[in-house]
Amino acid sequence: MMAAERSTADILDAAVHVREAARSATTGATGVDGVLTALSEVMEYDHASLARWDPLRRRHTTLAGNYPDDATAYIETRLHHDPVFPLLRSPARGGLWLMDVPRQLLAASPGFQQVLRPLGIEDGVAQCLFAADGRYVGMLNVSTRRPRRAPDPARAVVILLTEALAAAVDSHAGPPPEARAAAGRAADGRRPGGLSPRELQVLAELTAGRTNREIAGRLYITPRTVGTHIEHILAKLDLPNRAAAAALAATWGIEPSR
Repeated sequence: MMAAERSTADILDAAVHVREAARSATTGATGVDGVLTALSEVMEYDHASLARWDPLRRRHTTLAGNYPDDATAYIETRLHHDPVFPLLRSPARGGLWLMDVPRQLLAASPGFQQVLRPLGIEDGVAQCLFAADGRYVGMLNVSTRRPRRAPDPARAVVILLTEALAAAVDSHAGPPPEARAAAGRAADGRRPGGLSPRELQVLAELTAGRTNREIAGRLYITPRTVGTHIEHILAKLDLPNRAAAAALAATWGIEPSR
């Protein structure tokens, strides 16, 4: 824990250490736990966690954290269904601080009412993390029992750290077991991600960077039909764009036919 009051310069220096810890975790030299330890020097907290989003199982997996078991379970399996989640999931938002959540939304949030409030949480931030290709890869949760001072330089610093945190979360865990299993299913003819055979063909073509018109010509369908298949692929895999779909397909070992 850090002292109650720290200068902006101290917090910025601490942020450099967080980036270094995240870079080390990204290369696999150290674990993700070191990132949270370094983050405690940026902002005081009672509980924190870094969780990775698993698009196949459609849940989060905690990589490091110290929340109680019931809170961890909520973050992993229920938070993405919480009424607050669509608000904090927006890529344009720089984190959602508890004190900024509308009261009526907090009243409707099981996460706050059933998990955070019993812990005595008064402040903190939930920050969704996105990879460079636009994929949602996970989130940072930080909670404290004491309201933070205003203005709070840590708010801006957390935003500046999101790229490094996303890289650590995305790369340190590696492909989850389900993704490796999906690759095996693709190899023996079974369908990963609930995709239809035609959707798998379109997904494979995306890994080659082909346009809808090029894919249509190769698969003997119309460009409009290709577009519809891509919409279904993104919805089923919970991905933001075709680049993210291609990246995931690559981890599955899916390639277009020659």
